[in-house]
Amino acid sequence: MSAARPLAPFGRRPAPVVARERHGAYIVLECSDPRGPLPAPGQFYMLAAETRWGGGAEERPFLPRAFSVLRAAQDPAGALELQFLIEDVGPGTKRLGELGPGDGLLLVGPLGKGFEPPRDGRRPLLVGGGVGIAPLAILQDRMVADTTALLGFRDGAHAEGAALLRGARVATEDGSVGHDGLVTDLLFRELRDGAEQIEVYACGPPAMLEAVRSICAEHGVPVQLALESAMACGFGACFGCVVPTRDGYVRLCLEGPVLDGASLDVVGDRAPPPRSRPHISASGVR
Repeated sequence: MSAARPLAPFGRRPAPVVARERHGAYIVLECSDPRGPLPAPGQFYMLAAETRWGGGAEERPFLPRAFSVLRAAQDPAGALELQFLIEDVGPGTKRLGELGPGDGLLLVGPLGKGFEPPRDGRRPLLVGGGVGIAPLAILQDRMVADTTALLGFRDGAHAEGAALLRGARVATEDGSVGHDGLVTDLLFRELRDGAEQIEVYACGPPAMLEAVRSICAEHGVPVQLALESAMACGFGACFGCVVPTRDGYVRLCLEGPVLDGASLDVVGDRAPPPRSRPHISASGVR
């Protein structure tokens, strides 16, 4: 795994869909990207369907949607094969989930700052919730050694997504699969049994990430959090993904989406104003 940040080619480019698979409540779209660089784990793309994407009643919505890359590999011809995890939760994701082999997909990416390698030889521990399992799959693929993955889902239909990672331990809120409860229950037990050589990598809804951040802080464990946010552009122009940190406001599409848990007081809507004077950092390119 490399900590370097691959940069996206300028402009939006076509990446036709070559495969579509269903995993319970989720759709995995695979597309061919002959021009893009290999993304780092935790980076994301802005996706839009090539047709029926506009402002009419049957052409919703205007804006693309941000998706972490699920998997990436090069085919024999040198083109990238990219996979994305889709759940139908609104007009944008519904339109993308309707695509199938031969349909046109437009993308911009890879964007953002991904995960860093574990510090001080620590063992990576992956913690994911819902569609937040996506960047953990490519991260697990790039890890040299086998990794433990703790995954949480709403119910059994969503828990079928756990098959996308190797050897995952699962929790479901309705108790239908695996542990009856939250994935943070599994994390607490894992750290209670020995946290000295662990670094946590997490992605999921804000409430889950705040619980993960809090548990890791309690146990003195470093944690890297891939935060979720609505985005209109993906490269810092719209200021739609600004979040407060201890050092000021940052744009997730530039300084993130992966942030060190130590830089945050809290994750999500309960986040207080940062202690320093608010600013927008201009570092990085996304």
